Amino acid sequence: MTVPPGAAERPLRVVVVDHTAALGGGELALLRLAAELDPSRVELRAIVLDDGPLVERLRAAGVRTLVVHTGARSRGMDRHALGGSWRAVLAVGETARLVVRVAAVLRSADADVVHTNSLRADVVGLLAARWCRVPVVWHVHDRIADDYLPPVAVRLLRALARRGPRAVVANSEATARTLPGVRDLTVAHPGYAPDQAVPAYDDRVPPERPVVGLVGRLSPTKGQLELVRAARTVLDRRPEVRFRLVGGALFGADDYADAVDAEIDRLGLRAAVDVVGFSDDPAGELDRLSVCVHASPVPEPFGQVVVEAMVRGVPVVATDAGGVPEIVRPAGEELGVLVPPGDPDALAGGLLAVLDDPGAADRRARAAYDDATRRFPARGTADAVTGVWERVAGRRRRRRT
Repeated sequence: MTVPPGAAERPLRVVVVDHTAALGGGELALLRLAAELDPSRVELRAIVLDDGPLVERLRAAGVRTLVVHTGARSRGMDRHALGGSWRAVLAVGETARLVVRVAAVLRSADADVVHTNSLRADVVGLLAARWCRVPVVWHVHDRIADDYLPPVAVRLLRALARRGPRAVVANSEATARTLPGVRDLTVAHPGYAPDQAVPAYDDRVPPERPVVGLVGRLSPTKGQLELVRAARTVLDRRPEVRFRLVGGALFGADDYADAVDAEIDRLGLRAAVDVVGFSDDPAGELDRLSVCVHASPVPEPFGQVVVEAMVRGVPVVATDAGGVPEIVRPAGEELGVLVPPGDPDALAGGLLAVLDDPGAADRRARAAYDDATRRFPARGTADAVTGVWERVAGRRRRRRT
């Protein structure tokens, strides 16, 4: 963008593209990022390839948001559906129509940078932005690895990441390691919003009765089944403990939700496990817990709920894989209990370690609160990502005052 001599430089105009309007982890991270952007540096707009809660939240936050409908095949799709839906992404006719529509919006918006926020948006947004000759930044929230995505998608995305976007932002070091050969790669951990943290660790009021909970959408990658199986062992030792599963079944996970419900009945846990469903108050749900569980059986790219629990002062038991150790074990310090993924017995052991030694759990949780509130505020994420945008657009970085 050329600015005439003496003219005031307008804020950088960034158009973010996301394929889904459901509130998954990447979408929630986007909302927190948007809220912390400096309006003197960035004007954010959005294109969403479906309609739903994300669109409403972006507009409520003052982000000009346009819905570009893509048809039934794309709705509700996330990485779990890529084995079949990836073919639809690459279908020439549908992709061409999407690219044309998105490119038209980019031209009318006079975009300086296109920022793609999901796997499908990476492909469509890259093609549209290249057509419009606008630099692209990918924000990768998924590990691009065979244990997390179909192999054909891994090969395609890695090849595109090396050659297509001007820069890539990864949500963790673990995600960055799955993108070999990308030259301009920045790690920016998803940050928490100011209202997600208690003002001070001592402001937390733990529940009187021990409650163990998992806050996250019902999904095979979130580990509700593993927690239910671990609950049986915990209850045999500590029958007073209650368990809470907080989250809805998104992206076609209804069969998994049914399997979790059946396992609760099979193990005789109906009286001890509350299946809460979706909650629009995750901070309030975390406050109800004595222990927050992150039970993903596969390496998760980051683990935002771990940070959210830490800044509420809640002790954490989490799986030792993916991006989670970056949160829980910085520089070797133990800020929670880490257990092997996919191992209900190990998970039960970690939970009992916390429940049986509340003094040690409190010391870890206090250190975790201090560390997380220092390392993971969303303003830091916004500054890091803004710096990437300004660099690819050829802007000099202006410091926030």
